[in-house]
Amino acid sequence: MRRIKFGILIAIVLIGGIGGVYLWVNFQARKMLEEEPLPKVSLGDADMHMEKIRLVEDKNGRKSWELEARAMHQFQDQNVIRIEEVKVTYYAKEGRSVVISGDQGKFSQDSKNIELVGNVTLSSSDGYRFKTHSIAYNHSEKKVTTPDPVELEGDQIRMTGKGMVVDMDGKVIRVLNEVKTTLKRGPKG
Repeated sequence: MRRIKFGILIAIVLIGGIGGVYLWVNFQARKMLEEEPLPKVSLGDADMHMEKIRLVEDKNGRKSWELEARAMHQFQDQNVIRIEEVKVTYYAKEGRSVVISGDQGKFSQDSKNIELVGNVTLSSSDGYRFKTHSIAYNHSEKKVTTPDPVELEGDQIRMTGKGMVVDMDGKVIRVLNEVKTTLKRGPKG
């Protein structure tokens, strides 16, 4: 009789233990889902609408660019994605990076060209910072252009002007018109 009671007690402990492990695993999975919710998807004028998106392009195992946005609206017939509160990071082969951000824009899925408008900034890992109203990025040429007034600032230079071309691969910056340059003095030594 004791053996039967002991066997039943062991069976209850095993079943309880298995049930406890099952509940703990499900609780952890649910907790992970709550911490990182899936993007919201809805349909409106666009074919698809998503919030909090991130697109990444890898080439030969190396990240070449990534795009983050608060929201996107995809239009299949135009093959264009409208984006809001955008941040795009380009990674150059030699390890440099350039971050471009703006209020809104559009991304062409075919060409991977990007246009941004409103509070556009461009920052390079070399320490240069630009401000302008709008930019156009040509992916095949790896060039950023704007016809708008620009402000450029680096550790030892401040420049303003109208119109700009940035060659991302060649590391060349050209301010096109009405250029005013101020050289900053470095520390005395």
